[in-house]
Amino acid sequence: MVWIFTLCTCLFASGIAWGKDARITDVIITNTADDLVLCFRVEGCFTEELQQAIVNGVPTTFTFLASLDRVRRFWRDKNLDSLEIHHTIKYNNLKNEFVITRSEDNDRRIAVSSLSEAKSIMAKVENLKIAELESLEKDHRYQVRIKAELSKITLPFYLHYVFRFFLFLWDFETDWYTMNFTY
Repeated sequence: MVWIFTLCTCLFASGIAWGKDARITDVIITNTADDLVLCFRVEGCFTEELQQAIVNGVPTTFTFLASLDRVRRFWRDKNLDSLEIHHTIKYNNLKNEFVITRSEDNDRRIAVSSLSEAKSIMAKVENLKIAELESLEKDHRYQVRIKAELSKITLPFYLHYVFRFFLFLWDFETDWYTMNFTY
């Protein structure tokens, strides 16, 4: 009984420690002629267990949440837009390739042969339109918040009960990353 408790504690602690390692980095807020655009990366989101699951053919989806708020002094901040996008990876064993789809690219399929290149594509968001410039007011403060999470892995009903204990090792979510700026 003590061994089971010790094993559970170690596995639970390693899952928590891994989830805290995933973080949003390299955030850039810029604009095109018409739009406010966001770029960022997630680091620390691929554990050995997750990589092994991907190579074994388990489809894996990252969900990215982004919101744009207008910061107001004596009032509650006004939400201007909230986005949710998804990046999904699946390994095709017959073709020996990783297929990635990204919702911000209309789920266009990207096929690559190396896991390292697939991980880079999965963890990067580029040129995400978060607002039209005409909806922003000059000389006002704004705030962008970003969060990433690994969507819960779903197994067939009968396997979910067998492997339920180990599924939490693949779950992660970053803390909210907040960036303030004046337009």
